Amino acid sequence: MAKTVLVTGAAGFIGSHTAETLLKRGDRVIGIDNFNDYYDPRRKRANIKEIETNLVPSGQFEAFTLIEGDIRDRNVVRKAFETYQFDAVVHLAAMAGVRVSIDDPGLYYDVNVNGTLCLLDACVGRLSEASKPKSLPNFVFASTSSVYGNTQQIPFVPDDRCDRPLAPYASSKRASEMLAYSYHHLYALHCTMLRFFTVYGPRGRPAMMAFKVLDNIFKGTEVPLYNSGNMHRDWTYVLDIVSGIIAAVDRPLGYEVLNLGRGEPVLLADFIQGIEALAGRPANLVPTPMLDADISYTFADISKTQELLGYQPKTSVPEGVDNFWKWYQGAILPTA
Repeated sequence: MAKTVLVTGAAGFIGSHTAETLLKRGDRVIGIDNFNDYYDPRRKRANIKEIETNLVPSGQFEAFTLIEGDIRDRNVVRKAFETYQFDAVVHLAAMAGVRVSIDDPGLYYDVNVNGTLCLLDACVGRLSEASKPKSLPNFVFASTSSVYGNTQQIPFVPDDRCDRPLAPYASSKRASEMLAYSYHHLYALHCTMLRFFTVYGPRGRPAMMAFKVLDNIFKGTEVPLYNSGNMHRDWTYVLDIVSGIIAAVDRPLGYEVLNLGRGEPVLLADFIQGIEALAGRPANLVPTPMLDADISYTFADISKTQELLGYQPKTSVPEGVDNFWKWYQGAILPTA
């Protein structure tokens, strides 16, 4: 049966892919995005245009409604919940990035924690009597592997205490996980916390490493190479992440914390080498010491996610990098 799903951050990287996947399978999608200037808003509008181009021929785009608004604005959120009866809320909107959060922790907490609180209040009908749902939606939250901090538990397991975050971004996401538990406890709201591991792919944000390497090669943008590329990341292709999100939408689990990764760490230097090989040119990156807020290794234990969601990442890193390169050629290089 088709669902009505609220997707926050619907014009962003993961949000646009999530919205498109839900629409393709016949769901009604209401998106919220404030098109902020964390990166060029035109890039986000281009994401929406890609969805439209892909779905208009089939008529599926008609099931998409985009609300331009901020998740911290209780009037915007209240109106959405008064207008629609949501079966699920996929909360992807956030201020992202470990390093940037150090410069502006107040903004990160305001958006990531207060925005989440506003949505949780809406889910349980606390914004107004008119918005009280007939049944509570399934709340699916985008968390991050950064909450693990410099854990010594390898691979990273969801039941790690995660009480030593290294940057405001990570701590804001951990705080939101704990806030969601409170709402599960008080209101029996189904809440699934999905910890994403280094996501990459088409429509990626310009601040992401794959994007930055190609911008360095073709635009000469200066890009730091932390720790000489001697860092392992559990690179996970965006559509594999989306498959986990969709599975969580369809399976209310009470309160669960789950990893979404590939479970296969790859050296950053090797990841960059794969991009260079496709571009046919070397990157000229600036060797830079690793930041105190960074860690040298991420590795997702996805066994619990496989058990509860049937999650199975399918895209190898070489295949995913090739897909990103093809998208970058079509979407970015013509305007470079």
